[in-house]
Amino acid sequence: MESEDDELSLKLLIDNTSQKVMFAEAQKDLVDFLFSLLALPLGSVIRLLKNHSMEGSIGNLYESIGNLSNTYVQPGLDKNILLNPEPPNLPFGKDRPLLLLQNDARPKPMKFYTCSGSSSHSYVTDVAGTTCPSCNYGMTIERTYVAKKAVGSSSVGGGGFVKPVVTYTVMDDLVVKPMSTISSIALLKKFNVRDVGDLEERVVQVGMDEGLAILKASFKSKTVLTDIFLGNEMKAAA
Repeated sequence: MESEDDELSLKLLIDNTSQKVMFAEAQKDLVDFLFSLLALPLGSVIRLLKNHSMEGSIGNLYESIGNLSNTYVQPGLDKNILLNPEPPNLPFGKDRPLLLLQNDARPKPMKFYTCSGSSSHSYVTDVAGTTCPSCNYGMTIERTYVAKKAVGSSSVGGGGFVKPVVTYTVMDDLVVKPMSTISSIALLKKFNVRDVGDLEERVVQVGMDEGLAILKASFKSKTVLTDIFLGNEMKAAA
């Protein structure tokens, strides 16, 4: 289990009559985590969820390539480019969102390789040992890729995707918007709340287990927060 320092806080507004999460208040770090789910490569999603009763057949493709003998894989290719793909260069700096904290999901420096005649040949590859089209020698001389510093990765604003100057509303179906007093009142009217005494504020912690449950539920549910924090989704993901 992750440490408490890796957990994020989420304030739920619960309708006790219907036992549903109406919406939640979230700070920047929680919203950055939710948006970072869009950056997870499909192979990483399957790897994270394959032990959590995945639905559908995509997991079978993952198992198929994992079980495939290297005899049938093209020379110079590594099955890990599909089984454990590297996430894109994200503007998080050292503060990486929950699911990207998984050791296998941490991005590695991009490396490229050239041949011994690279001064006269312009070819590069990201697979060591690939045959150079010009001289037919193996391309084994390592060159490290230097990425442009991602916008927002500086200390200004704390990195990540969204600014920390406001609180955000996260709906039960994961719609995210900046929060305001007016928008909160509008949501109460939208849900036809007549007795505020039926409403309960509850602060919950989102750690690795909850993050995986949110990822899984987001593929099949329109009531993700209710399923995770009021239902049985956490038990199913265990």
